[in-house]
Amino acid sequence: MTTLDAEGFDLLFQKARTHVAWRDEPVSDETLRRLYELLKWGPTSANSCPARILFLRSRAAKERLRPALSSGNVDKTMAAPVTAILAYDERFYEHLAWLFPHNPKIAQVFEGSPSLAETTAFRNGTLQGGYFILAARALGLDCGPMSGFDNEKVDREFFSAQAPEGPEIPSDHWGQVRSNFLVNLGYGDPAKLWPRGPRFEFDDVCEIL
Repeated sequence: MTTLDAEGFDLLFQKARTHVAWRDEPVSDETLRRLYELLKWGPTSANSCPARILFLRSRAAKERLRPALSSGNVDKTMAAPVTAILAYDERFYEHLAWLFPHNPKIAQVFEGSPSLAETTAFRNGTLQGGYFILAARALGLDCGPMSGFDNEKVDREFFSAQAPEGPEIPSDHWGQVRSNFLVNLGYGDPAKLWPRGPRFEFDDVCEIL
């Protein structure tokens, strides 16, 4: 397998930044769909794929999010072309007969242990969130991942029976979805970036045994 060239490493990692200011350029439906088509191939345990994503692009959707945001996140979120709510489905195991056909009975493990199901959903949903950021960068988008919001308010507002249906996620399942973190998406304004923060070196945080 070939590796990325230097430009590819820069795009995904070395020159990629967390953006807080945005150019006035829209993000198309096609781009958001391509983003998902990339991130969905990342591995998850038992191919569980617990991530659920709402892309908030309209002004009305953003206003529904506003009351849940911390004060420092309001302006940059309202200005971003898209804000994605990265969430996870606590009942992901109900889809395992389809997602993991070589051992469909594995769903019973999670049905009998809500705490294991929640831990598995959160861990793998977070993992998919990392793929989300890489997929977005690969498509030329800039990202501004955030905490700094009230998860309970987001869940009440967006993950209920009134949330939009999807082909594999009936509307009643949205009530079992929990928000994890937010990602602002668009085309960042590099002139408004602050200096990049330091990072640990290998020997500071790694050890080969």
